Amino acid sequence: PGWVAQQGSNAPPEWVAHQGSNAPPEWVAHQGSNPPPEWVAHQGTCLSPPAYRTDEGQPWVLPVVKKVEKLIVADNRLNHEYLPILGLPEFRSSASKIALGEDSPAIQENRVGAVQCLGGTGALKMGAEFLRRWYNGNDNMKTPVYVSAPTWENHNSVFANAGFEDVRPYKYWDAEKRGLDLAGFLGDLETAPKHSIFVLHACAHNPTGTDPTHMEWTQVAEVMKRRKLFVFFDSAYQGFASGCLDKDAWAVRYFVTQGFEMFCAQSFSKNFGLYNERVGNLTIVARDADNVRRVLSQMEKIVRVTWSNPPSQGARLVAITLNTAELFAEWKDNVKTMADRVLLMRASLQAKLQALGTPGTWDHITQQIGMFSFTGLNPKQVEYMIKERSIYLMASGRINMCGLTTKNIDYVAKSIHETVVNVQ
Repeated sequence: PGWVAQQGSNAPPEWVAHQGSNAPPEWVAHQGSNPPPEWVAHQGTCLSPPAYRTDEGQPWVLPVVKKVEKLIVADNRLNHEYLPILGLPEFRSSASKIALGEDSPAIQENRVGAVQCLGGTGALKMGAEFLRRWYNGNDNMKTPVYVSAPTWENHNSVFANAGFEDVRPYKYWDAEKRGLDLAGFLGDLETAPKHSIFVLHACAHNPTGTDPTHMEWTQVAEVMKRRKLFVFFDSAYQGFASGCLDKDAWAVRYFVTQGFEMFCAQSFSKNFGLYNERVGNLTIVARDADNVRRVLSQMEKIVRVTWSNPPSQGARLVAITLNTAELFAEWKDNVKTMADRVLLMRASLQAKLQALGTPGTWDHITQQIGMFSFTGLNPKQVEYMIKERSIYLMASGRINMCGLTTKNIDYVAKSIHETVVNVQ
């Protein structure tokens, strides 16, 4: 009796006993503070941090971020009132503009909307929840959702937890040639049921670091348009991949020019270094302005029961930066600094492996872009790297290039060489 009133201290015993077993730890998501015990014990090299690191192996707060934070603190007009349910308007519009371009025909035709979300994951979640409710028939849990093989592990979970019962892989990575399996990719597009949803990585594919070329993207778009497939871009690394915002947004903008209605989940964790501020945006490209209004009206209802109202700090910081010419230019320079360090580490690692005469080809290291690289190391070789060389990387062979520094790159290259020679 009265359990609801007292549940903080007197929950029924059966509720406590059955509330669930321990979930497996999400180490990748939290490894900055909780690396594996064996790694700590050996003071090893971690090549799988989930975030950017400097050449000293430290997190980096972008100089422009520090500057804007001071501006926000000094602005007496600001307060802590609720934002609109869909988020800070100036953030939403500016975020969509950097994804689609200032001169986007969709923006000019007023058929673009946006929802401020809790990071890129929140944007994916919001899009998935809407699609399950309203796409391809109401509450259609049977619509197939395709994610690349391999993909960021959360893609599967987000769509499954939104209620989709058929989340499938599409061919993407060719392990033998260490590159894109274009034929397999196009083949899966051709055979997918009409109206299937495809999650596409806008740039810097995670985890492979391998993106389609412009010509290959045009082939993908042609099949998707003909087959009436829904495009859901995940854009987590704009600017961070190549150092150029426009170059990294090419695929998204091309699909818009081809008349696609689509979603684009954007994250500002990597390119602003705002990992713990959870700054994300879901850009919606619809067929017309009326359709945008109807989509946003339903998005409001979903937001209300999900996080109710978004946080302001990170969104305000991004909005001020994107809407102030001087700050915007400084931010682009900061982003290029990060991208250039990644590119330098790629070139250095490849050169050192070639100089050592490491068996196999290592061109894929510099052909891939973005934070992550699929090294091509197999699980046995990864295990050897961890146990014998105290270098921690993912079982798939994926490494974060930001884990490399001028101090450890020689050791890492020699370790890879030793591993490839001794472990098949």
